[in-house]
Amino acid sequence: MSRSNDFIYEAVTKLESLINTTIELDSKRKEYDAAITVNENRLNVIAKSAIRDSNIGIVLTPFVNQGDKEKSSILLVAKYISKSSAQLLKDNNLNYLDASGNAYIKINELFIFIEGQKADKYDKDQSRAFQEAGLKLILLLISKPESLTYSYRELSEKTDISIGSVSNIFNELEELKFVLRTKQKRIIKNKTELIERWVIAYNEVLKPRILRKRMKFLQNNDFNALKNSAKKESIVWGGEPAAAIITKNLRPEQFILYSNDELSSLSKTFKLTPNTSGNLEVCEMFWKFENETVTAPPLVVYADLISSGFERNIEMAKIILENEL
Repeated sequence: MSRSNDFIYEAVTKLESLINTTIELDSKRKEYDAAITVNENRLNVIAKSAIRDSNIGIVLTPFVNQGDKEKSSILLVAKYISKSSAQLLKDNNLNYLDASGNAYIKINELFIFIEGQKADKYDKDQSRAFQEAGLKLILLLISKPESLTYSYRELSEKTDISIGSVSNIFNELEELKFVLRTKQKRIIKNKTELIERWVIAYNEVLKPRILRKRMKFLQNNDFNALKNSAKKESIVWGGEPAAAIITKNLRPEQFILYSNDELSSLSKTFKLTPNTSGNLEVCEMFWKFENETVTAPPLVVYADLISSGFERNIEMAKIILENEL
């Protein structure tokens, strides 16, 4: 078990004190971060620094379509687990434990359920690369790989980020081992981890800032009739509608439009009215590069889907990750 996962000890020790039972901890597992044994029941530990709304979909992805018997031998251990994420884990029959001792463990005849233990607040990612400017630059680099060859000036023009910020972000991406610079070119490294961190930061940092309005349709919406009203230059679908177009295997129920057009114009085109509990979000189109279709960049669509926590969306997100990213 790596030193960065030392919180597993903290969580297990706290659980021991709460249930007044000795727990055996094996920290030398190769295929898992650790393993624990409680009353002769062995659970393989997967460690996460935090589990919250912005990454719950990523956490759930490996367990989509897995049976309860397979899930029961796994224990997710995190420093911090938000209340809503804990509920989703429980709903999906996944065992969890946080550093404060909140737990849900159900295997064979063993059942432990502890809630209400006060948790420390988790620290959000403070890296410059995963703040607003960095998120925009990374989106360009992943969506348009040829942009890795652009000069800082060209990248600045294509992202509305200052040249100095572009330079600083690249330096940090190199320090974090996400970009390798050679004499000839730059190369994206550890892409899976980079995407995961981008998705978490996007949903925590950028998505709340670009939400313009929540709206609802004035009449029953037929997506087949609506989807062609989008324009790849100025109005594109995100989330479930985008997944429906990309995978041809989803009927959208929640809608996202990315556009900088006037809300009055969008309302007229799509027959919308403002509604704080409506099923359509209008968000700013925060990227400058051209869309190839009437859907947002695949990375944005993936982030929209994965953050919902819905199993069907997570399945579609997995398809997009494998085929589009």
